[in-house]
Amino acid sequence: MKQVAFTMKLYPGFAEEYEKRHHEIWPELVALLKEAQITDYHIFLDSDSNTLFAFQQISGEGTSQDLGNTEIVKKWWAYMADIMETKEDKSPVTNPLKKVFSLP
Repeated sequence: MKQVAFTMKLYPGFAEEYEKRHHEIWPELVALLKEAQITDYHIFLDSDSNTLFAFQQISGEGTSQDLGNTEIVKKWWAYMADIMETKEDKSPVTNPLKKVFSLP
């Protein structure tokens, strides 16, 4: 199983809205993530810096960021673009993290 972690940046004052939107995540997006064999996906917020930390366990080949060519992901990215840092195509600005420790 592959593990992937990355950060994203939330605009100040949008923590509650970000959480609300994810509590109401679209069923078709959840289905796509599961179809892509993303078996575990968590997002944490450091409210002091507005940094989002995402962690995924994947039994397939790609990550959630590799699904950007699908219409549902493009629609989700556009929906989230007003509350977080994004690129020109509305995809979130992500910073991959290198795993440096695992509990033996």
